[in-house]
Amino acid sequence: MNLIKKAVLTFFMAMSLGATNVAFAEDAKATEVIAHIEAAIAEIDKHDFNAAYIHEKAARVASEQITSNEAVAQKGYQSLIQAQIIGKRADAEKAIAELNKALGFYKSI
Repeated sequence: MNLIKKAVLTFFMAMSLGATNVAFAEDAKATEVIAHIEAAIAEIDKHDFNAAYIHEKAARVASEQITSNEAVAQKGYQSLIQAQIIGKRADAEKAIAELNKALGFYKSI
């Protein structure tokens, strides 16, 4: 029971910290991508790679619709693909590093 409480608390803390960063994105699709990436990072922290994969896939779909800065979006898209590949191997540290790299690209839009 205590583990569940900690997991829920960690998830809500990650989402609340992510909400402050999401507000600064100018492009609505970039905001959506950022939210999915942050959710994927939270899921990987809990070692739930299947849920993270779903968020990464949703981020890729939203990323394809970004038109304001396609070059940066393409770099972020490639980082998302790499994060998915690394996530399949269940390497949490490298997957989070790659997602943070993608996050940096999308926050710059």
